Order: sequence, then C-alpha cells, then structure tokens
Amino acid sequence: MPGLVAKEQETETAQALVNLLKTRSYEEIRQRMYDNPPGSAWWMACKTELDIRNGEQMAAALSATSRVLERLRASTEHFEQLADTLYHTTTEIAGQIKSTNNAARRLEVAVYVTIGITLVQLFNLVFEVSKRH
Repeated sequence: MPGLVAKEQETETAQALVNLLKTRSYEEIRQRMYDNPPGSAWWMACKTELDIRNGEQMAAALSATSRVLERLRASTEHFEQLADTLYHTTTEIAGQIKSTNNAARRLEVAVYVTIGITLVQLFNLVFEVSKRH
C-alpha cells in the first residue's frame, strides 16, 4: 500500500507541475527537462507538457492539411470541368473550321467555273465580232 500512495502522490505532483508549465515557453520547459534527471517529477511533467503541445500542434497541422486538401480537390474538380469545356469548344471550333474549308473549296470551284464561263463568252464575243468584219 505505501507504494500505491507514493505513486498517487507522484501523479498528483506531476499533474500540478504540468499545470504550472502550461504558461511557460518551450525553451524554459526544455531547459527544466534537461536540468532534471530522467524519471524525476519535473522531467516527467516537462515531457508530458511537451508531448501535449506537440500533439496539439500535430492536430492543428492535420486540420490545416485537411482544409488544403479539400481546396485542392475542389480546384481539381474545377480544372476538370474547365478542361471538359475546353475540349468541347475545341471540337466545335474544329468542326466549324472543317465546314469553312469545305465552303472555301466550293467557292474556289465556283470561281473557276465563273472564270471559265467568262472566257468562253469572251471568245464567243470575239468570234462573233470577227465573223461580222
């Protein structure tokens, strides 16, 4: 039983020291930890407080990372939508260019036909004029 009472008293002492260390800086806590032998009440309290602070920082970092990952996911979805829109728009423009090329070919043929008809009519006119003289 005396060992159990001593353990409880050590635990209470460590808890009181941890409460005392809550307002202290990291440097001060680390210095106290190095100044005391491992296993002592001060050493255990300093280690506990540093572990608590490190855990809190880890939780805050994980939370921030989670928020960043969510933003990245939303950005990725937005970029996928933009890429899909760009693909469809590019496909439509390619179709318009193809139809424009076809129209240009038809216009080229029409111009050649018009030039040919004009030349035939011009030769016919020259022939008619030369036939009357």
